[in-house]
Amino acid sequence: MSLHLPVGARLVAATHNAGKARELAALLEARFQIVTASSLGLIAPDEPETTFVGNAVIKARVAADASGLIAVADDSGLCVAALDGAPGIYSARWSGPDHDFAHAMTLVEQRLEEVGADDRSASFVCALAVAWPGGPVVAVEGRIDGTLTFPPRGRLGFGYDPIFIPRGGDETGGNQTFGEMDPAAKHAISHRARAFAKLKAALF
Repeated sequence: MSLHLPVGARLVAATHNAGKARELAALLEARFQIVTASSLGLIAPDEPETTFVGNAVIKARVAADASGLIAVADDSGLCVAALDGAPGIYSARWSGPDHDFAHAMTLVEQRLEEVGADDRSASFVCALAVAWPGGPVVAVEGRIDGTLTFPPRGRLGFGYDPIFIPRGGDETGGNQTFGEMDPAAKHAISHRARAFAKLKAALF
C-alpha cells in the first residue's frame, strides 16, 4: 500500500492532550482535516514501552484501528541530564492524575536539589508515528537541547515549556523559555517541529 498522505485527508490526532492537539494541527499546516481521539471517544491506551517511539507507535496503531482513519500520534517528554534522563517517557505521569504541570515542574526542581546537581542541561524529545488502519506504521524522532530555569516563566505553550530555554541564542528568542515564546517561533524550532520535518520528508 502507498504510504502517501493525500492532502485533505481526514486524520485522527491520537492524543487527549489539548496542547499537543493544537501543535499537531499547526504543524500539519491545514493540509488535513484533523479530529482528535478524545472527540471520537477513543480510550487512551496503556503505554508500556520504554522509548518515545515505542509509545507513539502504540498510540497511533490503536487510534487507527479503532477509528478506521489514518492516525498521527506523539509521545514526547523532558529529559534532564542530571536526573539520568528523567522524567523522560514518564513526563506526563509526573503531572499526576490531574495533569498538574505546575506540580511536575516543582518536582523536577526538587529532584535536582535532592541530587545536588548544578547541571541544568535538558532536552525535549518528540516521537511522531503515523499508522494506517490495519496497515503499516512510520515513526520518527526529533530533539532539541536546552537548559532549565526556575521559577517557571511564561504562560504560552504547555507542559514543561515554562522551565525550558532552548539552545540557539537569538535564533530561538534569546533567553526566552518555550512558555514565553510566540507559538509560531516555538513551532519553527521545537522537538515536535524537528520530528515533523522528518515525517514530511518521508510521507509528503
